[in-house]
Amino acid sequence: MINGWTGNILRINLTTGAITRESSSKYKSLIGGMGFGYKIMYEEVAPGVKPFDEENKVVFAVGPLTGSGAPCSSRVNITSLSTFTRGNLVVDAHMGGFFAAWMKFAGYDSLIIEGKSDKPVWIHIDDDQVSIEDASFLWGKGVRQTTEELCAQTSPEACVATIGPAGENLVPLSGIINSRNHSGGAGVGAVLGSKKLKAIVVEGSRGVNVADRKALKELNDYMMTQLIGSNNNHVVPSTPQSWAEYSHPGSRWTARKGLYWGAAEGGPIETGEIPPGDINTVGFRTMKSTFDLGPEAEEYTVKMGGCHSCPIRCMAQLNVPQAKKFGVPQTGGNTCVANFVHTTIFPNGPKDVEKKGDGNVVGNLVGLNIFDDMGLWCNYGQLHRDFTYCYTHGVFKRVLSEEEYNDIPWDKLEEGNPEFIKDFYYRLAHRKGEFSHLADGSYLIAQRWNLGEEYWADKKNKLWSPMGFPIHHANEASAQVGSIVNCMFNRDAMTHTHINYIGSGLPLKLQKEIAGELFGSGDAFDETKNYTPINKAKIAYTKWTILRSCLHDAVTLCNWVWPMTVSPHKSRNYRGDLEMEAKFFTAITGEPTTSKDLDLASERIFTLHRAYTVKLMNTMDMRNEHDQICSWVFDKDPDIPVFTEGTDKMDRADMQLSLTMFYQEMGWDPQLGCPTKETLVRLGLQDVADDLASRGLLPS
Repeated sequence: MINGWTGNILRINLTTGAITRESSSKYKSLIGGMGFGYKIMYEEVAPGVKPFDEENKVVFAVGPLTGSGAPCSSRVNITSLSTFTRGNLVVDAHMGGFFAAWMKFAGYDSLIIEGKSDKPVWIHIDDDQVSIEDASFLWGKGVRQTTEELCAQTSPEACVATIGPAGENLVPLSGIINSRNHSGGAGVGAVLGSKKLKAIVVEGSRGVNVADRKALKELNDYMMTQLIGSNNNHVVPSTPQSWAEYSHPGSRWTARKGLYWGAAEGGPIETGEIPPGDINTVGFRTMKSTFDLGPEAEEYTVKMGGCHSCPIRCMAQLNVPQAKKFGVPQTGGNTCVANFVHTTIFPNGPKDVEKKGDGNVVGNLVGLNIFDDMGLWCNYGQLHRDFTYCYTHGVFKRVLSEEEYNDIPWDKLEEGNPEFIKDFYYRLAHRKGEFSHLADGSYLIAQRWNLGEEYWADKKNKLWSPMGFPIHHANEASAQVGSIVNCMFNRDAMTHTHINYIGSGLPLKLQKEIAGELFGSGDAFDETKNYTPINKAKIAYTKWTILRSCLHDAVTLCNWVWPMTVSPHKSRNYRGDLEMEAKFFTAITGEPTTSKDLDLASERIFTLHRAYTVKLMNTMDMRNEHDQICSWVFDKDPDIPVFTEGTDKMDRADMQLSLTMFYQEMGWDPQLGCPTKETLVRLGLQDVADDLASRGLLPS
C-alpha cells in the first residue's frame, strides 16, 4: 500500500487521443507538485519550444499531503512555459479551491496534458474512467456557465477547472479557474486554449491512504490549538483585545467585538474576540472583505469561504445587490489582489452607486465577477498598473487608431463607473483592437508600444525585472531577502514564507530574537525601511525563505499560511514549530522524515528550476541575463541615503554582493549564478548535470 501518494500519473495526449498511466514513483525524490512539474518539463519540453506549440505541455501536480486532511493542503501546482515574459521560460501557477483534492481522490499525483486538439474538447476524469469529450457547445462561454453545464452533465459534486474566453483567444494574461473564484494564472489559460482544451472535470471516490491516522489527528489538534494564526499566519489581532499582549493594525487577524458578517444568512454574525486555542473559531479570525475593501464591506459580507481542508477561510463571500445593475451576479468573492484591484484604475476613485462609500465594494465585485468569468489574470496587479501608466502617459492616445480610441468610454473611467470595467475586460478577453494587447504582459507591450526606459524605471508601476514581471514582497519585505527572492523565479515570486514571518504583528525585539534562533543572528531581520548591509544571516534567511516555499509547493501546502514560524500563544513565547511539515509528512507517508530531509529535497527542486532556466535560456550567466532588477529599486527616494531610516531602496553594489553570497550558499558558480556539476550530483541530479554538460552549460 502506498501512503500519501497515489503512485499514478495520468497522461492525456490531445493530438492522438491517447490516455495512459504511469508510475509517479520515479519522481519521488522531488516529492510532488512543483518538483514533479519541473522534472517532467525538463525531460520532455526542449529549448526552443514556444508556449502555444504542440510540443509544450501543462503539468498539474499535487503532493503527498494533499487530500489527507492536513490543514491548508488543497493546492495544485501547474507548470508550463510562460506566455507573458521574456524568453517564455518555465513558470508555475498555483491554484487553490477543490481541484487538488479531487485529483487525489480520483487517484492521481499528476496530470500531464500534451499535444493539441483540432477541435474544442473537455476532459472527464472519474476515477479510472477518463475520456476526452467534445466541447464545441462550450466554446465562447464564460467560466460560470461552463461550470454549470459540465456539472449538470456529470455531477454537482464534480470539480470543474476551466478557461474562459480569454484563454480561448490566447490572451497571454489568462488563467484557469475552479470552484468559481479559485484561479491559477501565469498564462496557463492561454496554453490550454492553444490546445483547444476548455475544461477538466474531476470526480473521485477514493481517499488518500494515511500511515498513522492517530498521529495525523494529534498533529491537526496541536497545530489548530497551539500554532496557527490567521491568513498569512499573522498571530496577533489587528486591534487591542483583552486576551492579547500585542496587536498590529496590519494584521489579518481582524476579528473583534462589533465586527459582523453583516449579510450572513439568518442575520448578522459577530466575529468577536477569538483567543487562540479553540479549534471551532479559527475561521472567524480572518475577515478579508473589510481588510481588502474597507469598513463599507461589512454589511455585504455573507461569510468567509476557502479551499478544501483549510480552516483559515480567507475567501470573502459577498452579497451586493447593487451589482445587478451592471448585469453581473450580486454574489461572489475572492482573496488577495483579485478582491480589490479592479477599481484601482479609476483616476478619481470609484463612483458611489446607491449609498455613500459603496462604490469600491460594488465596483470590485462587478470587476471580479467579469474578470473571473472571462478567465483573465491580473499578473499580481501589474495589468492594472500598466493600464494606469499607459493612460496617464498618453500611450493609448499614441498607439490606438483615432477610431478605436474614441470608441473606448473614457468618460466612464473618469467618473469611476463600473461600466468602464465591463468594457475594459471584454476588450481584453476577446482580443478586440490594439487596446487588447495590454493583456500581452509588460515585456511584450514595452516592445510593441516602444515604452522605453521611463516605463521600466517608474516606481509606481512596480516592475521588478526587465524580463517583465512585477514586484511580489521584494525590497519592501526584509530588504535583501525579498530582493533576492524576487530575482530567482521566472515570474513574480509566489513566495510568502518571509512575508508571513515579518507580517506576523509581533514586536521587532521578538522578531529579532526568533531570527537569531533560526538564522544565527538577529541581524538577519531588519525593521522595515531601516535596513543594514548584507550579512551571512540574511543569506541564511533568504535560503530558508525560498526552500520552504518550494517545499510547500511540492508537498502541497498553502504558502499563504505555512510555515508555522511563530505562534499566537504567549505561553510558547510566540515560538512556532518548523518541524511541522516533517511531522505531517511522516504521519501521512509512514516514512520517517526530518526537516533536514525536506530541506534537501526542496534544494533539489529549486536547483532543478535554476538548471532548467539555464537550459532554456542557453546561458550560464544568470547574474547578468536573468537576475536583473529595474532601476527604480535603487533610485527611489533620492533625498534619503541608502541604509538610512525612511527608505526601502537598495544599493547596487550591496545587491551584487548579496547575489554572490547567495550563489555561494546554494553551491552555484559565485560569478555566473548557475548550478555546478558538484552541486547537481550532490542533489541527485546527475542526469541534469550530464545534459547541461552536453550543451556546454556547466561552469568549468
